[in-house]
Amino acid sequence: MIRKATLADRPRITEVRHAVRENRLSPASVAKVDTTADWIFANAAFWVWEEAGAVQGFAVADPRDGTIFGLFIHPDYEGRGIARALLPLACEDLRAAGFAEAALTTDPGTRAERFYRANGWREAGRRDNGEIVFRKPL
Repeated sequence: MIRKATLADRPRITEVRHAVRENRLSPASVAKVDTTADWIFANAAFWVWEEAGAVQGFAVADPRDGTIFGLFIHPDYEGRGIARALLPLACEDLRAAGFAEAALTTDPGTRAERFYRANGWREAGRRDNGEIVFRKPL
């Protein structure tokens, strides 16, 4: 089931975020991610996939800057089309906020990179740390 997250989902969303095999959260980024998540929970939406009584994946956009803030699926649920189902909802949130294009970053050589390329995202550059910047019209 896909639905908007509630604050009660936050601990499980955090578990899913920390369970991923790729694009792991660095210790230096934890505070920034928590602050952004606080704002999004108060002002926007996390979209979650619930199965077997728990959140197994989520997608979230940051309507302040036009980015996809996160798209993460619990490793036990990868490869089932969950990300493909959730991502358009986060993109729609950006479109509704007035953006004509969405942006996101991911590490090169990852499953995420392949996913975004296969789903129409185009590489728009690289950050100094090597992350790929992807963009897609909404």
